[in-house]
Amino acid sequence: MLSELQEIVGKDRASCDEAELYCYSFDSSYVRGKADYVVRPRAAEEVSAVVRLAAAHRIPIVPRGSASGLTGGAVPVNGGIVLDMTGMNRILEIDVENMQVVVEPGIVHGHLNRELEKHGFFFPPDPGSSEMCSLGGLIGNGGSGMHSVKYGTVKDYVLDLEVVLPDGEIIHTGCKAPKTSAGYDLTRLYVGSEGTLGVITKARLRICPVPEKKSVITAAFARLEDAGTAAVEILKAGVTPAAMEIMDASAIRAVKKYQPEMEVPEGEAMLIFEVDGYEESTLREAALISDICRRCDGTTTIAKDSAEVEKIWTTRRLVSVVISRLNPGKVAIYEAEDIGMPIKDVPLMLRKIRQISEKHGLELVVFGHIGDGDLHTGIAIDLLDEAEWKKVHAVKDEIYDAVLQVGGTLSGEHGIGVIRGDYMPRIYGRGHEIMRAIKNAVDPLNIMNPGKMGF
Repeated sequence: MLSELQEIVGKDRASCDEAELYCYSFDSSYVRGKADYVVRPRAAEEVSAVVRLAAAHRIPIVPRGSASGLTGGAVPVNGGIVLDMTGMNRILEIDVENMQVVVEPGIVHGHLNRELEKHGFFFPPDPGSSEMCSLGGLIGNGGSGMHSVKYGTVKDYVLDLEVVLPDGEIIHTGCKAPKTSAGYDLTRLYVGSEGTLGVITKARLRICPVPEKKSVITAAFARLEDAGTAAVEILKAGVTPAAMEIMDASAIRAVKKYQPEMEVPEGEAMLIFEVDGYEESTLREAALISDICRRCDGTTTIAKDSAEVEKIWTTRRLVSVVISRLNPGKVAIYEAEDIGMPIKDVPLMLRKIRQISEKHGLELVVFGHIGDGDLHTGIAIDLLDEAEWKKVHAVKDEIYDAVLQVGGTLSGEHGIGVIRGDYMPRIYGRGHEIMRAIKNAVDPLNIMNPGKMGF
């Protein structure tokens, strides 16, 4: 098998060396697996040939980008071939006239936006892992990020995908036109499919002009519920911020322990808003946000310059990587960490999460995209302590129960992977069986990323 893989991609880009296999045995979750082979393709034709070979031998294929995912989605839990897509990282076309860009899946999100900025454009979906996250993974998990309140999620920007099917055939799912209603929406089917239906090798994406003006406002609240109420009231007032983020008291403490010089306000919660557009409208919206926050007992500050703006967003982006600072010697894990809910239920869920945390004696760091009802939680534990793992699973189950009761979802942007797979029948019921039927029709040999999404 190794010699056949090396015939396709070359000796230096296919391996079964134990040290290399170990490096591909995990992502940013606690899930572990082991690949049989690692292949680093550079073209769709190479991917196609590898998939044909895998299908002939019924060997699993696991597409992998930067492995910044939190659900085990890129982990080879059933062995097989890991396709490291990071070598396919080119921008193939920047089409300013049509406001589109064509990219390969391995390009890192932050790099893409730096290149687009030279042309006065940007790609709005903005994950916290921008400097690590690859576009293929972002699309495959149906991701979004901080600017989804105004700009939407990645599914709103994908016009066409080049996909290698489980039998090795290469297809396109969409077109270059801004809209289409021709048949089933195959593009949306593949966005969020987590590599279970094929391998994405190219994407055509919508891009947007860089706004004339941006303004960032922070608001500190003595009570957690007041922050949630302020978020709801701002949206009800007709203001649509580009971003609306939350950090609870635990997140604030974690950041301050990591960088004491960070000027983060005290309180049970802090909201971060970004408004953008023309200067006049931006100033008006910033003033309205500040006024509503004050009426909800918040203390607001508007960033004075770009340096202060950068400091604020650095503070927010740090949260997920400094959770363990609250419990030195322990490791941050991510469970119940991407719950989505109706906007009006955000205040209720914020308090519910706090109550569940206190009940089980396990501190949860709460942060995330409050403006579109997507909250993240982080927990730091001793991975060898079985009692702490039991607490984690009890906390997870209670949070999931609470969010499903209000009509929410167990993943707003990070996907299902391994960690949430068992919950899929409960979330969708018969709908999950329809998903399984689609999976069986497209991938009858079940070689595409098996063990994910409850399949």
